[in-house]
Amino acid sequence: MPKRKANAKADFFKPKKGKVAEESTDTESSKENGIRGDENERSWKILSWNVAGLRALAKKEGHKSILSKSADILFFSEIKCNEWPVDLESDFKAYHKTLAISQEKKGGYAGVALLSKIKPLKVWKGIGDSTFDGEGRLIIAEFTRFYFIGAYVPNSGRGLVNLEKRGKWEELFLEKIKELDEQKPIIYAGDLNVAHNEIDLANPESNRNKTAGFTDQERGWFTRLLEAGFKDTYRELHGDKQEYTFWSYMGNARSKNVGWRLDYYVVSNRVFDKMKQSLVIIVYERLVISYMFSTHGLLVSGNDMEKGEIE
Repeated sequence: MPKRKANAKADFFKPKKGKVAEESTDTESSKENGIRGDENERSWKILSWNVAGLRALAKKEGHKSILSKSADILFFSEIKCNEWPVDLESDFKAYHKTLAISQEKKGGYAGVALLSKIKPLKVWKGIGDSTFDGEGRLIIAEFTRFYFIGAYVPNSGRGLVNLEKRGKWEELFLEKIKELDEQKPIIYAGDLNVAHNEIDLANPESNRNKTAGFTDQERGWFTRLLEAGFKDTYRELHGDKQEYTFWSYMGNARSKNVGWRLDYYVVSNRVFDKMKQSLVIIVYERLVISYMFSTHGLLVSGNDMEKGEIE
């Protein structure tokens, strides 16, 4: 891909006019709003969930499972709406909210949301390319000690018709995450639409290079990301354990546990030792909460969540 101009990084971190500029914030204002701003003195609980539609989630009261975890950062992918649902407003009033919505289908497609009890220093939406930024796929939030990146990575599509487009995303994203990692550690979460290894799906042979998410190209792109200085927290912590985060609606896949692990937490190598757990929590139907935590001022959750902050 062509090289970017010398000041491209500076341009990326300069808030743009409009909503993105308005969402650039500081921790002092978060204290004034009554939302905890003690970022340097605490551990973090971070939760990521492909909700497959926020409004549908609200109707089934699936969000109650989320609220019970008392997470500090929530990242929802595939929200499929163009604004935060009114009937969820009161339940999530403790969170600052940023939505990146799909412009192409009036919010009925893709879209992501970032909610945080501590107000980010700054927030950016999108990867910096119009091919993807109209689909609502990426939110980056800067905190004092790390960057949080939440993504709903493009699917390569039935028959792999969008594999080339996916490759463009991967090139842009790798460049972006490496730039950010030079400044602060990264916590990257979301539906990444790839089963990296054979152990990450139930039927690798029948899906290899035939089904989106398990092509040599997609797996190779994820390998390249890890080789750039990052770790797949779940796989690092759980070895060969086989758990999934997605099941097709077809063929009773959920009851047969014919699934895929498509949802990840990826962190910078230099902060991986602060991780304590990275878990998959089955909530209801095919929907899955995955969450993680560390022991010293970066991330958090897991079995010890209800015990409060980790010393």
